[in-house]
Parts: sequence; C-alpha cells; structure tokens
Amino acid sequence: MKLPPDHNPGNCRAALAGLVRFYETLSPDTLDQLPSIYAADAHFKDPFNDVVGVEAISGIFRHMFATVEAPRFEVTTRLLTGREAMLGWDFHLRLRGRPRVIRGVTHLGFDADGRVCRHRDYWDPAEELYEHLPLLGSLMRWLKKRLASPGA
Repeated sequence: MKLPPDHNPGNCRAALAGLVRFYETLSPDTLDQLPSIYAADAHFKDPFNDVVGVEAISGIFRHMFATVEAPRFEVTTRLLTGREAMLGWDFHLRLRGRPRVIRGVTHLGFDADGRVCRHRDYWDPAEELYEHLPLLGSLMRWLKKRLASPGA
C-alpha cells in the first residue's frame, strides 16, 4: 500500500501524544489550546453532540465543566495506524456528589498538519449513565434484563 506524499507517521504520533496530554490535563484554563489540536473545521460526535468547528467543540467542554463535578479523563489504550487512532478511556466524574466512571473509545482522524479533523466518541449512555438515575435506572435495568439472551 502506497501512503500519500504528505503522510508523516511521526507527526501523527506526536499529535496523538499531545492530544492524550491535553485530555488528561483538561481544565477550563486549557480550552484555549483547542485551535492547535483540532482543525478549524473538525467534526466532533458523541452520543449527545454532533458539531463542526473548534468553537462548537469548545462549547461542549465548557458545558461539561458547568454541569459535571470534577471531570477527568484517563486514557487507558492508544492505537495509531497512519492518520487514524483509537483511544480507550475512563471518564471520571461526580454526579450529585457520587463518583462515576464512564468507559468509552474515541476514533480519531488527523489531517496533514497533525490536527484532529474527525473525533467520534463511542460509549453506552444507557449502561454508563441512565442505569444510575433513580426512576430511569430501574426501567433501563428491567429492559436490559428483558432483552438479554438467556444465560448471558
């Protein structure tokens, strides 16, 4: 397989390392670094958001800091192939004073400059979040048990 002329694996390795550092030290004060990490027209999608552009991505994080107590990302796995990467992560937070951990995976695409141009988060809001809510949680657990294969 012939790689494109602007392919630079070292550039993507460094970009991925920088991205991991950014997420593991993310705070309201570090959001101004987003333009150096994400392409101006980057696409970001997770179970609740689907936005394009650095300002919109920044808005997602500002909202997170305004609504969640003590948010913190811990990257547990990194895979890089060419300009594509996958990160496994644990998102630590507190909801109503109770600690929670949401586990997920991010699929990333990097542009020729090593900036993130595609960011897609995969995690299960039903298992990781809804099941822990008072009324909705009991319904979600019932549905999960009802739909599970026998012996699962």
